[in-house]
Amino acid sequence: MCSLSFFFLFFSSTMIFILGIYYLMIDYSVFVEWEFFNLNGSMVVMTLILDWMSLIFMSFVMYISSLVIYYSEDYMFGEKNMNRFILIVLMFILSMGFLIISPNLVSILLGWDGLGLVSYCLVIYYQNVKSYGAGMLTALSNRIGDVAILISIAWMLNFGGWNYIYYYEFISGSFEMKLITMLIVLAAMTKSAQIPFSSWLPAAMAAPTPVSALVHSSTLVTAGVYLLIRFSPMLDTYDFGWFLLLIGCMTMFMAGLGANFEFDLKKIIALSTLSQLGLMMSILAMGYPKLAFFHLLAHALFKALLFMCAGSMIHNLKDSQDIRFMGSIVNFMPLTSVCFNVSSLSLCGMPFLAGFYSKDLILEMVCLSWINCLIFFMYFFSTGLTASYSFRLFYYSMSGDNNFYSSFSYDDEGYYISFGMIGLLFVAVFGGSLLSWLIFPVPCMIVLPYYLKFLTVTVVVLGAYFGYLISKLDFSQNLFSLNMLSFVWFAGSMWFMPFLSTKLISYLPLKMGYYSSKSLDYGWGELLGGQGLYSLFIYLISYIQGWYDLNFKIYLLTFIFWMFVILMLFFL
Repeated sequence: MCSLSFFFLFFSSTMIFILGIYYLMIDYSVFVEWEFFNLNGSMVVMTLILDWMSLIFMSFVMYISSLVIYYSEDYMFGEKNMNRFILIVLMFILSMGFLIISPNLVSILLGWDGLGLVSYCLVIYYQNVKSYGAGMLTALSNRIGDVAILISIAWMLNFGGWNYIYYYEFISGSFEMKLITMLIVLAAMTKSAQIPFSSWLPAAMAAPTPVSALVHSSTLVTAGVYLLIRFSPMLDTYDFGWFLLLIGCMTMFMAGLGANFEFDLKKIIALSTLSQLGLMMSILAMGYPKLAFFHLLAHALFKALLFMCAGSMIHNLKDSQDIRFMGSIVNFMPLTSVCFNVSSLSLCGMPFLAGFYSKDLILEMVCLSWINCLIFFMYFFSTGLTASYSFRLFYYSMSGDNNFYSSFSYDDEGYYISFGMIGLLFVAVFGGSLLSWLIFPVPCMIVLPYYLKFLTVTVVVLGAYFGYLISKLDFSQNLFSLNMLSFVWFAGSMWFMPFLSTKLISYLPLKMGYYSSKSLDYGWGELLGGQGLYSLFIYLISYIQGWYDLNFKIYLLTFIFWMFVILMLFFL
């Protein structure tokens, strides 16, 4: 089933990509409406939009999915229910496809809810306590966004339909559309894990690694960004950009800082995804939806490869994810190491790899835009932090001595894993330049002074050096005061967000539930309810029974009395 799914998705992605390029070249869009039925003048219509943006994004999702499914053949080897796993992943891709080609809020909700439900099934796939906890956090965080879209559907009924594309010009000044845009921004913030909904994204790492490669590159987390790209005219109209810009920059900064103090390989890459989502959100908020879309596609390519390489390492290290147990992997797994370092450099914005074309352009547009010092600092400092945690990851995993079992050996033998990584390696190197020529056929001429033009490269180099310094630090030395350790704890735990979004919210209701259960269900409820009535009846029965046992005359009198009552009722 893996091979069949791979060939079908690979062939479909190629065809859709060619069609997307053709639509982009001739600037063409197809709008399809399919009426299911008409009831009392109300039409139930399925609507699809096929333009260059939806087609190219769909082809990228299918290409990455095909390689992830092929890769799963090795990674999930020994899984009893392999076909079930592949079917769940295919349902996930189908939900994302619904979301991509829908200009209608009702059909968007189908894909949106489908992503939330199937992601829950994938996060709890390994069925242990940690997975269940992560699954509930993921599902409940995403429910907030689902409810926001449901409310926006109810409000949009005022306009006579749910195809928001029809109403851009018509309702630009209406209060209802302002409210709908606010709800859409809230929904996008939950799905793309912006502050304060960030804690579910690293928790979702409980899913199998092939799923993480799919979820964190092109599907679940990018859904919010894609929805806001579609709604970007309304963001500009109602001036919500400043809010989204601040939230995006804070998310980017928080995730970059947290990744520098994390030791779990998958969580570091998850925080890196969170950082890039903040970058996409903030550049979208500044009024550059095409640039945000360009970075979304480029990021999908190298992030899927990064997760695949991490999965290859974890698979060979017998499911160990702690980077402190790695070291000298380059000697044992040269192919994985090459792919890992290429994707890591692409993430940092190394010139002429996929990430460089979008990231460098974004940072130069930031230099050119009218923004304040805080946002400017956050952008460039977060870029430095990206280079920092990437170098730290390289330092721990590739250099030095091997810290795993001394008698243990591992290699790049897995054919399916190697094929999946090589398939993404080429697009992670050449994909950025190809996309930049397609999406921006006329190159953007950005004229900046020398010190700003070289600021990006300087920040990346300084960030890498900072990462080296962090790797060499020993937190057990007396050099660090309690304040420094408190800062490390604060930064490493995502500004305490996992505690705030779990224990803070659930502690009070659970405490109230405990007290009410103790005093009502097990206290007064028992005394006055079932147990109390049971005790009362037992007491009355034993009392009456005592009467009958002590005096036979009372027993006969009672019997005659009840016979008299029955006869009276009979004759009446």
